[in-house]
Amino acid sequence: MSKRGDLDKLPAQDLGSVNTMSGDHEVVAGGGLLHRRIFLQGGGLAAAAFAAPGIARAETLDVPAWTKNPEGYFSGYGAPSRFEADVQRGPIGDQNPLYASGPGGIRAPIHALEGMITPNGLHFEITHNGIPDIDPDAHRLVIHGLVERPLSFSLDALSRYPMTSRVTFVECAGNSGALVRPTAVPGNAQTLHGLVSCAEWTGVSLAVLLAEAGVDPKAKWLLAEAADPSSVSRSIPIAKAMDDAMIALYQNGERIRPSNGYPMRLLVPGYQGNMNVKWLRQLKLTEAPMQTRYETSRYSLLLDGGRVAQYKFQLDAKSVIVRPSPGMGMNGPGLYEISGIAWSGAGKVRKVEVSADGGQSWAEAALSEPVLSKALTRFRMPWRWDGGPAVLQSRVTDESGYVQPTRDALIAERGQKNFYHCNCITSWAVDAEGSVAHVYA
Repeated sequence: MSKRGDLDKLPAQDLGSVNTMSGDHEVVAGGGLLHRRIFLQGGGLAAAAFAAPGIARAETLDVPAWTKNPEGYFSGYGAPSRFEADVQRGPIGDQNPLYASGPGGIRAPIHALEGMITPNGLHFEITHNGIPDIDPDAHRLVIHGLVERPLSFSLDALSRYPMTSRVTFVECAGNSGALVRPTAVPGNAQTLHGLVSCAEWTGVSLAVLLAEAGVDPKAKWLLAEAADPSSVSRSIPIAKAMDDAMIALYQNGERIRPSNGYPMRLLVPGYQGNMNVKWLRQLKLTEAPMQTRYETSRYSLLLDGGRVAQYKFQLDAKSVIVRPSPGMGMNGPGLYEISGIAWSGAGKVRKVEVSADGGQSWAEAALSEPVLSKALTRFRMPWRWDGGPAVLQSRVTDESGYVQPTRDALIAERGQKNFYHCNCITSWAVDAEGSVAHVYA
Protein backbone atom coordinates (compact mmCIF):
# COMPACT_ATOMS: atom_id res chain seq x y z
CA MET A 1 0.00 0.00 0.00
CA SER A 2 1.09 3.63 -0.24
CA LYS A 3 3.05 5.21 2.57
CA ARG A 4 -0.12 6.77 4.04
CA GLY A 5 -1.62 4.36 6.55
CA ASP A 6 0.77 1.50 5.79
CA LEU A 7 1.16 -1.22 8.38
CA ASP A 8 4.30 -3.27 8.76
CA LYS A 9 3.51 -6.54 7.07
CA LEU A 10 4.21 -9.99 8.37
CA PRO A 11 6.04 -12.15 5.83
CA ALA A 12 3.97 -15.21 4.95
CA GLN A 13 6.44 -17.56 6.63
CA ASP A 14 6.22 -15.60 9.89
CA LEU A 15 2.49 -15.92 10.51
CA GLY A 16 2.96 -18.33 13.41
CA SER A 17 1.97 -15.64 15.90
CA VAL A 18 -1.51 -15.55 14.36
CA ASN A 19 -3.63 -18.62 15.00
CA THR A 20 -5.79 -18.88 11.90
CA MET A 21 -8.01 -21.59 13.36
CA SER A 22 -8.88 -20.38 16.84
CA GLY A 23 -8.29 -17.66 19.40
CA ASP A 24 -8.44 -13.91 18.90
CA HIS A 25 -6.92 -13.93 15.43
CA GLU A 26 -9.01 -16.60 13.74
CA VAL A 27 -9.98 -16.23 10.11
CA VAL A 28 -13.68 -15.39 10.07
CA ALA A 29 -14.36 -15.17 6.33
CA GLY A 30 -12.86 -16.23 3.03
CA GLY A 31 -9.76 -14.55 1.68
CA GLY A 32 -8.07 -14.21 5.06
CA LEU A 33 -10.31 -11.75 6.91
CA LEU A 34 -9.55 -11.84 10.63
CA HIS A 35 -11.83 -11.14 13.56
CA ARG A 36 -12.50 -7.47 14.19
CA ARG A 37 -11.72 -7.86 17.90
CA ILE A 38 -8.10 -7.18 16.95
CA PHE A 39 -9.16 -3.53 16.68
CA LEU A 40 -11.80 -3.57 19.42
CA GLN A 41 -9.71 -4.76 22.36
CA GLY A 42 -7.02 -2.13 22.44
CA GLY A 43 -3.45 -1.53 21.36
CA GLY A 44 -1.78 -4.57 22.90
CA LEU A 45 -3.68 -7.10 20.87
CA ALA A 46 -3.38 -5.07 17.68
CA ALA A 47 0.35 -4.68 18.20
CA ALA A 48 0.76 -8.40 18.71
CA ALA A 49 -1.07 -9.07 15.48
CA PHE A 50 0.62 -6.51 13.27
CA ALA A 51 4.16 -6.10 14.59
CA ALA A 52 6.64 -7.89 12.34
CA PRO A 53 8.98 -10.20 14.31
CA GLY A 54 12.71 -9.69 14.16
CA ILE A 55 12.67 -5.87 14.25
CA ALA A 56 16.07 -4.71 15.54
CA ARG A 57 16.14 -2.77 18.79
CA ALA A 58 17.33 0.78 18.16
CA GLU A 59 20.79 1.42 19.67
CA THR A 60 21.69 4.72 18.05
CA LEU A 61 19.68 7.56 16.60
CA ASP A 62 20.84 9.51 13.58
CA VAL A 63 21.09 13.29 13.83
CA PRO A 64 19.45 14.58 10.65
CA ALA A 65 19.80 18.15 9.44
CA TRP A 66 16.39 19.23 10.72
CA THR A 67 17.43 18.61 14.31
CA LYS A 68 20.34 21.07 13.95
CA ASN A 69 19.03 23.79 11.64
CA PRO A 70 15.59 25.12 12.57
CA GLU A 71 13.64 26.54 9.65
CA GLY A 72 10.36 28.32 9.26
CA TYR A 73 8.20 30.18 11.71
CA PHE A 74 4.57 30.87 12.46
CA SER A 75 2.18 32.02 9.77
CA GLY A 76 -1.20 33.65 10.08
CA TYR A 77 -2.92 30.57 8.68
CA GLY A 78 -1.31 27.16 9.06
CA ALA A 79 -0.55 24.85 6.13
CA PRO A 80 0.20 21.11 5.85
CA SER A 81 3.73 19.77 5.68
CA ARG A 82 5.39 20.05 2.29
CA PHE A 83 5.69 16.26 2.39
CA GLU A 84 1.89 16.04 2.19
CA ALA A 85 1.68 18.08 -1.00
CA ASP A 86 0.24 15.09 -2.89
CA VAL A 87 -2.92 15.12 -0.75
CA GLN A 88 -5.05 17.23 -3.04
CA ARG A 89 -8.59 17.54 -4.24
CA GLY A 90 -9.14 16.74 -7.87
CA PRO A 91 -9.42 16.50 -10.71
CA ILE A 92 -9.68 20.24 -11.23
CA GLY A 93 -12.98 20.92 -12.96
CA ASP A 94 -15.00 17.98 -14.24
CA GLN A 95 -16.59 20.14 -16.93
CA ASN A 96 -14.47 23.29 -17.02
CA PRO A 97 -10.73 22.50 -17.26
CA LEU A 98 -9.73 25.87 -15.79
CA TYR A 99 -12.34 25.84 -13.00
CA ALA A 100 -12.16 29.62 -13.06
CA SER A 101 -15.89 30.07 -13.51
CA GLY A 102 -18.94 28.21 -14.69
CA PRO A 103 -19.96 24.66 -13.79
CA GLY A 104 -17.56 22.15 -12.34
CA GLY A 105 -16.68 19.98 -9.40
CA ILE A 106 -13.67 18.89 -7.42
CA ARG A 107 -13.49 15.73 -5.31
CA ALA A 108 -12.19 15.09 -1.80
CA PRO A 109 -9.15 12.77 -1.51
CA ILE A 110 -11.03 10.29 0.66
CA HIS A 111 -8.30 7.67 0.14
CA ALA A 112 -5.72 9.90 1.84
CA LEU A 113 -7.75 10.99 4.88
CA GLU A 114 -8.40 9.38 8.25
CA GLY A 115 -11.17 9.52 10.81
CA MET A 116 -14.52 11.09 9.96
CA ILE A 117 -13.87 14.84 9.53
CA THR A 118 -12.87 16.37 6.19
CA PRO A 119 -10.54 19.39 6.49
CA ASN A 120 -12.07 22.54 5.04
CA GLY A 121 -9.40 22.83 2.36
CA LEU A 122 -10.12 19.28 1.15
CA HIS A 123 -13.93 19.36 1.24
CA PHE A 124 -15.47 18.50 -2.14
CA GLU A 125 -17.04 21.36 -4.04
CA ILE A 126 -19.51 21.78 -6.90
CA THR A 127 -20.44 25.04 -8.56
CA HIS A 128 -23.11 25.61 -11.20
CA ASN A 129 -21.89 29.05 -12.32
CA GLY A 130 -18.83 30.12 -10.43
CA ILE A 131 -18.21 31.28 -6.86
CA PRO A 132 -19.70 34.65 -5.90
CA ASP A 133 -17.53 37.11 -3.97
CA ILE A 134 -20.15 38.16 -1.40
CA ASP A 135 -19.72 41.12 0.92
CA PRO A 136 -21.01 39.70 4.24
CA ASP A 137 -22.06 43.13 5.50
CA ALA A 138 -24.31 43.68 2.48
CA HIS A 139 -25.73 40.16 2.28
CA ARG A 140 -29.22 39.45 3.56
CA LEU A 141 -31.33 36.33 4.16
CA VAL A 142 -35.04 36.94 3.61
CA ILE A 143 -37.82 34.67 4.89
CA HIS A 144 -41.16 35.41 3.24
CA GLY A 145 -44.15 33.83 1.49
CA LEU A 146 -46.67 32.01 3.68
CA VAL A 147 -45.52 33.55 6.97
CA GLU A 148 -47.10 35.97 9.42
CA ARG A 149 -44.05 38.26 9.56
CA PRO A 150 -41.63 38.44 6.61
CA LEU A 151 -38.13 38.84 8.03
CA SER A 152 -34.72 39.94 6.78
CA PHE A 153 -31.52 38.86 8.53
CA SER A 154 -28.04 40.29 8.24
CA LEU A 155 -25.08 38.08 9.12
CA ASP A 156 -24.64 40.06 12.32
CA ALA A 157 -28.29 39.51 13.26
CA LEU A 158 -28.04 35.76 12.69
CA SER A 159 -24.86 35.61 14.75
CA ARG A 160 -26.79 36.84 17.80
CA TYR A 161 -29.10 33.81 17.81
CA PRO A 162 -28.28 30.71 19.88
CA MET A 163 -25.87 28.55 17.92
CA THR A 164 -26.05 24.80 17.47
CA SER A 165 -23.45 22.40 16.10
CA ARG A 166 -23.66 18.99 14.49
CA VAL A 167 -21.32 16.70 12.58
CA THR A 168 -22.87 15.58 9.32
CA PHE A 169 -21.89 14.58 5.81
CA VAL A 170 -22.77 16.37 2.58
CA GLU A 171 -22.89 14.23 -0.56
CA CYS A 172 -23.66 15.10 -4.16
CA ALA A 173 -26.55 13.00 -5.46
CA GLY A 174 -24.38 12.18 -8.48
CA ASN A 175 -21.56 10.76 -6.37
CA SER A 176 -20.58 7.24 -7.50
CA GLY A 177 -22.83 7.54 -10.56
CA ALA A 178 -20.17 6.08 -12.83
CA LEU A 179 -20.86 2.65 -11.29
CA VAL A 180 -23.99 2.24 -13.42
CA ARG A 181 -22.02 2.39 -16.66
CA PRO A 182 -21.91 -0.86 -18.66
CA THR A 183 -18.18 -1.40 -18.09
CA ALA A 184 -16.15 -0.68 -14.98
CA VAL A 185 -14.59 2.79 -15.03
CA PRO A 186 -10.84 2.64 -14.30
CA GLY A 187 -11.13 5.10 -11.43
CA ASN A 188 -10.04 5.22 -7.80
CA ALA A 189 -11.76 6.02 -4.52
CA GLN A 190 -11.40 9.75 -5.06
CA THR A 191 -12.57 9.95 -8.68
CA LEU A 192 -15.46 7.51 -8.20
CA HIS A 193 -16.64 8.43 -4.69
CA GLY A 194 -15.00 11.74 -3.74
CA LEU A 195 -18.14 13.89 -3.90
CA VAL A 196 -18.76 13.34 -0.19
CA SER A 197 -17.29 15.07 2.84
CA CYS A 198 -18.07 15.41 6.54
CA ALA A 199 -17.66 18.40 8.81
CA GLU A 200 -18.81 19.98 12.04
CA TRP A 201 -21.31 22.64 11.04
CA THR A 202 -22.36 25.45 13.36
CA GLY A 203 -25.19 27.87 12.88
CA VAL A 204 -28.79 28.71 13.71
CA SER A 205 -31.58 26.16 13.74
CA LEU A 206 -33.94 26.91 10.87
CA ALA A 207 -36.90 25.92 13.05
CA VAL A 208 -36.09 28.84 15.37
CA LEU A 209 -36.16 31.36 12.52
CA LEU A 210 -39.36 29.93 11.02
CA ALA A 211 -41.06 30.06 14.40
CA GLU A 212 -40.14 33.72 14.67
CA ALA A 213 -41.56 34.42 11.22
CA GLY A 214 -44.73 32.48 12.03
CA VAL A 215 -45.48 29.66 9.60
CA ASP A 216 -48.87 29.72 7.89
CA PRO A 217 -50.57 26.30 8.31
CA LYS A 218 -50.96 26.15 4.52
CA ALA A 219 -47.16 26.16 4.06
CA LYS A 220 -45.89 22.65 3.28
CA TRP A 221 -42.73 23.55 1.39
CA LEU A 222 -40.12 26.28 1.21
CA LEU A 223 -38.01 27.42 -1.70
CA ALA A 224 -34.33 27.94 -0.85
CA GLU A 225 -32.49 30.17 -3.32
CA ALA A 226 -28.79 30.94 -3.68
CA ALA A 227 -27.11 34.27 -4.44
CA ASP A 228 -24.77 32.77 -7.04
CA PRO A 229 -25.04 33.73 -10.75
CA SER A 230 -27.05 30.60 -11.54
CA SER A 231 -29.55 31.22 -8.71
CA VAL A 232 -29.60 27.59 -7.60
CA SER A 233 -32.94 26.92 -5.93
CA ARG A 234 -34.57 23.85 -4.43
CA SER A 235 -37.88 23.05 -2.78
CA ILE A 236 -37.55 21.69 0.76
CA PRO A 237 -40.38 20.04 2.73
CA ILE A 238 -41.40 22.11 5.74
CA ALA A 239 -41.23 18.96 7.88
CA LYS A 240 -37.50 18.66 7.12
CA ALA A 241 -36.95 22.37 7.70
CA MET A 242 -38.53 22.08 11.14
CA ASP A 243 -36.61 18.92 11.99
CA ASP A 244 -32.82 19.21 11.74
CA ALA A 245 -32.15 21.89 9.11
CA MET A 246 -29.72 24.69 9.91
CA ILE A 247 -28.48 28.01 8.54
CA ALA A 248 -24.79 27.14 8.77
CA LEU A 249 -22.29 29.94 9.36
CA TYR A 250 -19.21 27.93 10.43
CA GLN A 251 -17.49 24.83 9.14
CA ASN A 252 -15.07 22.99 11.43
CA GLY A 253 -14.86 26.05 13.65
CA GLU A 254 -14.12 28.71 11.04
CA ARG A 255 -16.37 30.78 8.83
CA ILE A 256 -17.62 28.81 5.85
CA ARG A 257 -15.31 29.32 2.89
CA PRO A 258 -16.53 31.12 -0.26
CA SER A 259 -16.59 27.93 -2.35
CA ASN A 260 -18.73 26.23 0.30
CA GLY A 261 -21.32 28.97 0.65
CA TYR A 262 -19.88 31.99 2.49
CA PRO A 263 -21.32 33.77 4.33
CA MET A 264 -24.19 31.32 5.00
CA ARG A 265 -25.65 28.14 3.57
CA LEU A 266 -28.58 25.84 4.18
CA LEU A 267 -27.78 22.51 5.78
CA VAL A 268 -30.33 19.69 5.44
CA PRO A 269 -28.60 16.61 6.90
CA GLY A 270 -28.98 13.38 4.96
CA TYR A 271 -30.53 15.02 1.88
CA GLN A 272 -29.07 15.51 -1.60
CA GLY A 273 -26.05 17.80 -1.59
CA ASN A 274 -27.65 20.25 -4.02
CA MET A 275 -30.44 20.86 -1.50
CA ASN A 276 -27.89 22.22 0.99
CA VAL A 277 -28.11 25.52 -0.88
CA LYS A 278 -24.93 27.60 -0.68
CA TRP A 279 -24.82 31.42 -0.57
CA LEU A 280 -28.36 31.34 0.79
CA ARG A 281 -30.36 34.54 0.12
CA GLN A 282 -34.04 33.67 0.48
CA LEU A 283 -36.48 31.15 1.90
CA LYS A 284 -39.97 31.42 0.47
CA LEU A 285 -42.70 29.35 2.12
CA THR A 286 -45.19 27.83 -0.30
CA GLU A 287 -48.05 25.36 -0.49
CA ALA A 288 -46.36 23.12 -3.08
CA PRO A 289 -42.89 22.50 -4.51
CA MET A 290 -41.82 25.12 -7.04
CA GLN A 291 -40.64 22.70 -9.77
CA THR A 292 -37.33 24.48 -10.33
CA ARG A 293 -34.88 23.25 -12.98
CA TYR A 294 -32.77 21.57 -10.30
CA GLU A 295 -35.71 19.41 -9.25
CA THR A 296 -37.12 18.66 -12.70
CA SER A 297 -34.28 18.33 -15.22
CA ARG A 298 -31.79 17.10 -12.60
CA TYR A 299 -31.51 15.25 -9.30
CA SER A 300 -34.43 12.92 -9.96
CA LEU A 301 -34.32 9.15 -10.41
CA LEU A 302 -35.12 7.97 -13.92
CA LEU A 303 -36.87 4.61 -13.65
CA ASP A 304 -37.91 2.02 -16.19
CA GLY A 305 -41.22 2.47 -17.98
CA GLY A 306 -40.85 6.24 -18.25
CA ARG A 307 -41.37 6.81 -14.53
CA VAL A 308 -39.46 9.37 -12.46
CA ALA A 309 -38.87 9.40 -8.69
CA GLN A 310 -38.77 13.18 -8.44
CA TYR A 311 -38.80 13.71 -4.69
CA LYS A 312 -36.30 11.10 -3.58
CA PHE A 313 -34.32 13.46 -1.36
CA GLN A 314 -32.81 11.23 1.31
CA LEU A 315 -29.47 9.59 0.51
CA ASP A 316 -29.40 5.87 1.16
CA ALA A 317 -26.69 4.04 3.07
CA LYS A 318 -23.35 3.64 1.31
CA SER A 319 -19.85 2.43 2.11
CA VAL A 320 -16.56 2.21 0.26
CA ILE A 321 -13.14 0.79 1.06
CA VAL A 322 -10.53 3.52 0.71
CA ARG A 323 -7.43 1.53 1.73
CA PRO A 324 -6.39 -0.48 -0.14
CA SER A 325 -7.89 1.02 -3.29
CA PRO A 326 -6.71 1.74 -6.83
CA GLY A 327 -3.41 3.57 -6.87
CA MET A 328 -2.40 2.11 -3.50
CA GLY A 329 -0.50 -1.09 -4.22
CA MET A 330 0.12 -3.95 -1.80
CA ASN A 331 3.67 -4.64 -0.63
CA GLY A 332 3.58 -8.42 -0.63
CA PRO A 333 1.78 -11.04 1.46
CA GLY A 334 1.13 -10.28 5.11
CA LEU A 335 -1.24 -8.55 7.49
CA TYR A 336 -2.99 -5.36 6.45
CA GLU A 337 -5.75 -3.09 7.66
CA ILE A 338 -8.72 -2.68 5.34
CA SER A 339 -10.15 0.78 6.05
CA GLY A 340 -13.13 2.64 4.69
CA ILE A 341 -16.00 5.02 5.32
CA ALA A 342 -19.74 4.42 5.59
CA TRP A 343 -22.72 6.76 5.93
CA SER A 344 -26.48 6.97 5.69
CA GLY A 345 -28.98 9.76 5.22
CA ALA A 346 -31.41 7.78 7.38
CA GLY A 347 -29.35 7.96 10.58
CA LYS A 348 -26.54 5.97 12.17
CA VAL A 349 -24.46 3.20 10.67
CA ARG A 350 -25.36 -0.02 12.48
CA LYS A 351 -22.67 -2.26 11.02
CA VAL A 352 -20.30 -2.65 8.09
CA GLU A 353 -19.32 -6.01 6.64
CA VAL A 354 -16.26 -6.67 4.50
CA SER A 355 -15.60 -9.37 1.93
CA ALA A 356 -12.25 -10.40 0.42
CA ASP A 357 -13.70 -12.96 -1.99
CA GLY A 358 -16.10 -10.91 -4.06
CA GLY A 359 -19.10 -11.27 -1.77
CA GLN A 360 -19.03 -15.02 -1.24
CA SER A 361 -18.42 -14.55 2.49
CA TRP A 362 -18.56 -11.58 4.83
CA ALA A 363 -17.12 -10.52 8.20
CA GLU A 364 -18.16 -7.64 10.41
CA ALA A 365 -15.71 -4.75 10.63
CA ALA A 366 -14.84 -2.66 13.68
CA LEU A 367 -16.45 0.81 13.76
CA SER A 368 -14.42 3.74 15.06
CA GLU A 369 -16.20 5.87 17.62
CA PRO A 370 -18.04 8.13 17.66
CA VAL A 371 -20.76 6.70 15.42
CA LEU A 372 -23.03 9.69 14.76
CA SER A 373 -26.29 10.05 12.90
CA LYS A 374 -25.90 11.16 9.26
CA ALA A 375 -22.13 11.38 9.59
CA LEU A 376 -19.23 9.51 8.04
CA THR A 377 -18.24 6.46 10.07
CA ARG A 378 -14.79 4.90 9.79
CA PHE A 379 -14.60 1.10 9.65
CA ARG A 380 -11.56 -1.17 9.92
CA MET A 381 -10.96 -4.83 9.13
CA PRO A 382 -7.80 -6.90 9.78
CA TRP A 383 -6.80 -8.87 6.69
CA ARG A 384 -4.15 -11.51 6.14
CA TRP A 385 -3.41 -11.37 2.42
CA ASP A 386 -1.84 -14.55 1.09
CA GLY A 387 -0.54 -12.90 -2.08
CA GLY A 388 -3.22 -14.34 -4.36
CA PRO A 389 -6.01 -12.58 -6.27
CA ALA A 390 -8.73 -11.07 -4.10
CA VAL A 391 -11.83 -8.91 -4.58
CA LEU A 392 -12.52 -6.48 -1.72
CA GLN A 393 -16.03 -5.23 -1.00
CA SER A 394 -17.90 -3.53 1.84
CA ARG A 395 -21.60 -3.25 2.61
CA VAL A 396 -23.28 -1.16 5.28
CA THR A 397 -26.48 -1.67 7.24
CA ASP A 398 -27.96 1.46 8.82
CA GLU A 399 -30.12 1.78 11.91
CA SER A 400 -33.30 1.58 9.83
CA GLY A 401 -32.28 -1.92 8.73
CA TYR A 402 -31.51 -0.84 5.16
CA VAL A 403 -28.68 -2.89 3.57
CA GLN A 404 -26.44 -1.49 0.83
CA PRO A 405 -27.35 -3.27 -2.42
CA THR A 406 -25.16 -4.98 -4.98
CA ARG A 407 -24.70 -3.30 -8.34
CA ASP A 408 -26.84 -5.94 -10.04
CA ALA A 409 -29.67 -5.46 -7.54
CA LEU A 410 -29.61 -1.67 -7.91
CA ILE A 411 -29.73 -1.86 -11.71
CA ALA A 412 -32.49 -4.48 -11.60
CA GLU A 413 -34.58 -2.07 -9.52
CA ARG A 414 -33.82 1.18 -11.36
CA GLY A 415 -32.30 0.29 -14.72
CA GLN A 416 -29.10 1.80 -16.14
CA LYS A 417 -30.57 5.17 -17.07
CA ASN A 418 -30.25 6.50 -13.56
CA PHE A 419 -27.13 8.46 -12.63
CA TYR A 420 -28.23 9.82 -9.26
CA HIS A 421 -28.38 8.11 -5.86
CA CYS A 422 -25.99 5.32 -6.88
CA ASN A 423 -25.08 3.58 -3.62
CA CYS A 424 -24.23 0.07 -4.78
CA ILE A 425 -21.34 -2.02 -3.48
CA THR A 426 -17.94 -1.18 -4.98
CA SER A 427 -15.46 -3.92 -5.86
CA TRP A 428 -11.67 -3.54 -5.81
CA ALA A 429 -9.69 -6.39 -7.39
CA VAL A 430 -6.22 -7.12 -6.00
CA ASP A 431 -3.96 -9.11 -8.33
CA ALA A 432 -0.98 -11.29 -7.46
CA GLU A 433 1.37 -8.33 -7.98
CA GLY A 434 -0.47 -6.31 -5.37
CA SER A 435 -2.03 -3.72 -7.73
CA VAL A 436 -5.65 -2.72 -7.13
CA ALA A 437 -8.29 -1.92 -9.77
CA HIS A 438 -11.99 -1.14 -9.99
CA VAL A 439 -14.01 -4.09 -11.30
CA TYR A 440 -17.58 -5.32 -11.47
CA ALA A 441 -17.99 -8.51 -9.47
